[in-house]
Amino acid sequence: MEQRHLGGLATSALGLGCMGFSQAYGPADDEQSVATVRAALDLGVTLIDTAMSYGRGHNERLIGRAITGRRAEVVLATKFGIVRGEHGVELDGRPEHVRGHCEASLNRLGVDTIDLYYLHRVDPAVPVAETVGAMAELVTAGKVRHLGLSEVDPRQLEQAVRVHPIAAVQFEWSLSWREPERDVVPAARRLGVGLVPYSPLGRGLLTGALPASFGDGDFRAGDPRFAGPNLAANLALVRELAAIAEAHRIGVGQVALAWLLARGPDVVPIPGTRSPARIAENAAAARVRLTDADLAALDAQDWHGDRRSFAAHGTSRTR
Repeated sequence: MEQRHLGGLATSALGLGCMGFSQAYGPADDEQSVATVRAALDLGVTLIDTAMSYGRGHNERLIGRAITGRRAEVVLATKFGIVRGEHGVELDGRPEHVRGHCEASLNRLGVDTIDLYYLHRVDPAVPVAETVGAMAELVTAGKVRHLGLSEVDPRQLEQAVRVHPIAAVQFEWSLSWREPERDVVPAARRLGVGLVPYSPLGRGLLTGALPASFGDGDFRAGDPRFAGPNLAANLALVRELAAIAEAHRIGVGQVALAWLLARGPDVVPIPGTRSPARIAENAAAARVRLTDADLAALDAQDWHGDRRSFAAHGTSRTR
């Protein structure tokens, strides 16, 4: 697979987001999840993305199991700062806790070093520069190779970069969610920070294969993009993607991924899936080259949904 760079970190053009193995999309099968990770590695997908909060540590343990014996093939990314406990979700970016969070993740993953360590969310009670300062000590100690941030604004990103180089910033970005193009994307590029879009398939919307209904534990039931008139309008736009897909003899999801990859060589999307077969389809999107006319038609689409309410509900806590 084509190689790209996140700051000074080389990785495959597409990664694998692993949250769905442990939460948010309903029950998952661990054996199938392990098979999916290994199928990704077989296809040259090197960036494997997890977090301490996913399933309260379950996800990191699962990924550790999946990459056993194959650590050299993996660019391993995990995150800290979202703590899921008995009393709900809390944010913890306190400098004195950073090393402990990292060591716990290393233990669950069964590795000595994390390639890309993200602050999952900025703790509003702690200046981001102080948290990043503690993260920088992990690099000095050899526990972490590169630092990243997730869901930050340009000001926070600038403050972090003054303390230590930031390899990547992670945020939701897809055809159906283009808010970051207004501020975070240009700020990151100005600062030399790589871009890692999560949910690049619009949480399944852009695959053209949504389930008939959302089961227990599937947080999309509360996403306005998947409800009522918004869903009907968005599915009409998916049919436009299907026409482009048919012209190229590829899948609808591959069109969405190819569009995102075409935004620049500093973009490394991390689509999530539980299916080894879907891994192969996603990986093949790295070879797709859309025409200028295709890209213009996709850029002109107007997706429907109350983005402000979704941002409050979805990106700040759920992931």
